[in-house]
Amino acid sequence: MKYTLLPNTDIKISTICLGTMTFGNQNSEAEAHSQLDYAVERGINFIDTAEMYPIGGNAQIVGSTERHIGTWLQKIGYSEREKLVVATKIAGPNRGLEYIRQPLDFSKKNIHDAVELSLKNLQTDYIDLYQMHWPERVMNMFGKRGITELDTKWQDNFFEVLSVYDGLIKEGKIKHIGVSNENPYGVMRFLQESEKHNLPRIATIQNPYSLLNRLYEVGLSELCMRENVGLMAYSPLGFGVLSGKYLKGINPEYRMAKFPQFTRYIGENATKATKLYNELAEGNGLTISQMALAFVNQQSLVMSTIIGATSLEQLKENIDAFDVVLSNEILSEIEKIQELIPNPAP
Repeated sequence: MKYTLLPNTDIKISTICLGTMTFGNQNSEAEAHSQLDYAVERGINFIDTAEMYPIGGNAQIVGSTERHIGTWLQKIGYSEREKLVVATKIAGPNRGLEYIRQPLDFSKKNIHDAVELSLKNLQTDYIDLYQMHWPERVMNMFGKRGITELDTKWQDNFFEVLSVYDGLIKEGKIKHIGVSNENPYGVMRFLQESEKHNLPRIATIQNPYSLLNRLYEVGLSELCMRENVGLMAYSPLGFGVLSGKYLKGINPEYRMAKFPQFTRYIGENATKATKLYNELAEGNGLTISQMALAFVNQQSLVMSTIIGATSLEQLKENIDAFDVVLSNEILSEIEKIQELIPNPAP
């Protein structure tokens, strides 16, 4: 396992981060514990979750992902927990998630309530990395390539949000902060307010990055590399599409069938690109998932790659893929496909 540092800290993190959004829905508590045990055995010390998980959640199971991690943290004990970097996220405004809390915003009360609930669910005294799952303002994310008008209802509150986090850090409830599904404007404003008022600095950004979605490279990559904000690349397999299994059709048991809101990953252009990537991988003695994960892992702009699985076998295969090193010839062919069908699953 390779390690790097959480930006602007001395905290060592594995370059593979275990994603947990299936725990509590697609995976039972026992299966979740098995995945966590195996990940740690393989050297992973970085775990990412969110208050809204599991994916495909509802009022009955919301928070069960954190709770499954919490029972595992209690099982392994405090001395082992201290070796881990545990990250979670607060949900922002989003239709259909009103059962989490109302209103879904980043007010002082809501941030405090969310942190306290996550601490309770995780059965821990502190959260190593606390992230905003997506911005309060309406912007381009989750399949939307750009914006044509501004969200006039939202008011700039970057200073207020950072001030709340400053208090929570001083209380010892969270250690560091990050953003997710953000764009250059949001990252820039957080950095400006942090520097201007000596407030906590965002350490990370968790955005999608894969062979099917490289929009991060436009704008965000330079900003974050120059300002030392680490990319936690999520969906490196395009919600499972880059495993190649969807090329044979959608099995009712597949994740895409269970959660149709993610159909951007199986649009016409995404399917065309996936076929081309699959042919390239097979022509070089690789599986498409090996090539997809190796590609993300080899990008200098990536701090850590978030992987998830619904079985130990899948988890092992995904971790093993990080031992693959793509040749310059394969990387060149990948660029040709990207130029032909750029970012088909934004």
